[in-house]
Amino acid sequence: MKKITAARLLTACAGALALAAGIVQGGYRDTLSKAVRICLECVGIG
Repeated sequence: MKKITAARLLTACAGALALAAGIVQGGYRDTLSKAVRICLECVGIG
């Protein structure tokens, strides 16, 4: 049981670090601009 909890904690920490690294590098800007472009194309504006 403790091994499973430790594995979950380690996975959560690794995910949080990857998320923080993406934010620091500005990766959210690319994702947001692509999402906006796709939404505008679906509506027919872009």
